[in-house]
Amino acid sequence: MRITILALLLTTGFSTIVFAQEKKESSKIPLAVEKAFQKNHPNVKAKWEKEGDKYEAGYKQNRNKISELYSSAGALEETEIAIALSQLPAQVSQYISKHQLGAIKEAAKITKADGSILYEAEVKSGDALFDPKGNFIRLQKD
Repeated sequence: MRITILALLLTTGFSTIVFAQEKKESSKIPLAVEKAFQKNHPNVKAKWEKEGDKYEAGYKQNRNKISELYSSAGALEETEIAIALSQLPAQVSQYISKHQLGAIKEAAKITKADGSILYEAEVKSGDALFDPKGNFIRLQKD
């Protein structure tokens, strides 16, 4: 009987700690960031991740996988939309093949806050970034 009561108390205490931790994690997003996202996307639920000193909101809209990167002040810095590999500029595949970067796992179109566009091809060693014409810019290691 004592063991059952002790186990029940420990389980309840552990559950409370886990729930409090989950709530604390979601509250780490600055209010300015949450407000900016909700202004742009009312009624959309996002999964948040911290990337360095930035905050990334991931969500789906019209079957598209989208992520947005915000500064801690709430300024939208970039929007990334997953695209089919066939939507990458033709030179991207050629560059990746020529430089033996491996198979392209995922592709995305990135629109910066200033309107400039980049293409991202996820390969074995990181994310290869290209300009709209398919010219290689850099490889970001994971």
